[in-house]
Amino acid sequence: AVVSTQSTGRTMEMFFYQITSTSDWAGGIYASPTMAGSRPGGNIAVTWAAMMSFGRNGYVSATKEVIAGARYLIAGLEKIPGVEVMGNPQVSCVAWTSDTFNIYNMSSDLSAKGWNLHLLQFPAGIHIQLTKRNLMQDTLDKLLSDIRDSAALQMSRPNEEATGAAAMYGMAAKIPDRSIVDDIAKEFWRLYYSTINNNNNNSL
Repeated sequence: AVVSTQSTGRTMEMFFYQITSTSDWAGGIYASPTMAGSRPGGNIAVTWAAMMSFGRNGYVSATKEVIAGARYLIAGLEKIPGVEVMGNPQVSCVAWTSDTFNIYNMSSDLSAKGWNLHLLQFPAGIHIQLTKRNLMQDTLDKLLSDIRDSAALQMSRPNEEATGAAAMYGMAAKIPDRSIVDDIAKEFWRLYYSTINNNNNNSL
């Protein structure tokens, strides 16, 4: 039998103690409504099944493909004016930034074209975690093409004001008191989980 547990609070103030919020992580603003973050059992089971299916040789082969793809992406990024690869990526995670324009505006451009990439902060950047799935059907060539187009557009207007998620990350990174950002992240979860209660406005 599978055991399922639940934690609830009588008031939103109590619920706040349950939320995990990290506002100064380089991987971006992270908040989860649970104390330990997200640990879904389904993902663990799927990962185990995939490892059993691939086996050692299959896993090594897939790893080689991913690393080759990462190096291909890095080589392409290094040729794009205004774009700078962050650090010295060795495996599957590749990040880039820009000293010429607001990199978060590039993120907005790429999101509008259907890319689901992740933002970084301290310093600002964009990163992608390469897997076998996003190495399929010339995906990297399409990504590089879209990054190239976005870089050209952003370099033509380097002082363009950020909007949407780009503006949020830019603003959050400038707030010296990180507890304020934590409170904003928690407020998101409060609104997400809140229900109307005429007797107690603080109830979940």
